[in-house]
Amino acid sequence: MTSCFNGGAGWPEPVVRVQAVSETCGDTIPDRYVKPPPDRPSPPPAAAASGGGSGGPNIPVVDLSMPDADATSQAVAAACREWGFFQAVNHGVRPELLRGARAAWRGFFRQPAEVRERYANSPATYEGYGSRLGTAKGGPLDWGDYYFLHVLPASLKSHDKWPSLPASLRETTEEYSEEVVQLGRRVMRLLSSGLGLEAGRLQAAFGGVGGEGACMRVNFYPRCPQPELTLGVAAHSDPGGMTMLLVDDHVRGLQVRNPAGEWITVDPVPDAFIVNVGDQIQVLSNAAYKSVEHRVTVSAAEDRLSMAFFYNPRSDLPIAPMPELVTPSRPALYPEMTFDQYRVFIRQRGLAGKAQLESLQANSNKKGAAGGSCSAADAAPSPVPADGSSPSS
Repeated sequence: MTSCFNGGAGWPEPVVRVQAVSETCGDTIPDRYVKPPPDRPSPPPAAAASGGGSGGPNIPVVDLSMPDADATSQAVAAACREWGFFQAVNHGVRPELLRGARAAWRGFFRQPAEVRERYANSPATYEGYGSRLGTAKGGPLDWGDYYFLHVLPASLKSHDKWPSLPASLRETTEEYSEEVVQLGRRVMRLLSSGLGLEAGRLQAAFGGVGGEGACMRVNFYPRCPQPELTLGVAAHSDPGGMTMLLVDDHVRGLQVRNPAGEWITVDPVPDAFIVNVGDQIQVLSNAAYKSVEHRVTVSAAEDRLSMAFFYNPRSDLPIAPMPELVTPSRPALYPEMTFDQYRVFIRQRGLAGKAQLESLQANSNKKGAAGGSCSAADAAPSPVPADGSSPSS
């Protein structure tokens, strides 16, 4: 029914672009995009869906320009302990750069299909233009296409793998990435201080300045004739360290599970970054900071674009609760595991809310109760290729 240009590119079956499905499916979406009833989104308020304020509860907003560094650190820490999310305003990344990056990537997704397909990805690294995350043949699909690229380490970054059209995209993306990496390092210091640790402690656990990993996933969610039946991205927590998300400036769609367990649609502050804790920081903080479930809804009226920037630990470093945060009354909740090993753990199971991290905690608790220790060898299979890629959004 829908054309496919790359014939599979290593995937278990031909890859169908959601853009193409959106343009040809009429009023009914294919069954593979239909979520089970418990997983379907509840309708957002009309104002929120069309770009107006939701009027409901929102994630915390933190002004990063506050002159009191301790107050800033405490505000970031409080948000990450309770919500796992906050909106960073006055963050230092120029608004015109944010808008230029959005415009460049919208330009890519408006290119003819033949141009986009030059960059079709494979499940070996996920780098490039893609439309699916899981590798199970016949598995459920989300309503979205994406472009995944590497930023750090420098050995993985290749501008030749970035789109050449629009002409401004590579230069704008490079400048944008440099500034967001600096923002990530600043937030890491605030998070570390908020735990009562030396400001550079969390960064050191990631491999130090220059030793960390960074990558970006630009998400494109085409308009959908039945948005009440599907999701742009299914509920999940991010497997990496921290995510800095630049959302669409017209269409809302990000939903976060609030502390009461309810889904709320985030009402973005203009030119803010939405920052959230990933699984690796939850592990390092021994669950002081929460990696929280979130998902993406889609719109019947408009396409939506977002840019998720993932700031991660070095992929081969063992990650475990930091010793300073482990006490007899609060023992280590998670086994030691590299980020490479954790990604295999995620990819083999697919997006499954918080089930991945909770299963690691359960395994660790069982080992502790039995008087043994739990290591990566107990909990995970062999590492993925050292490409630093992360399929989650």
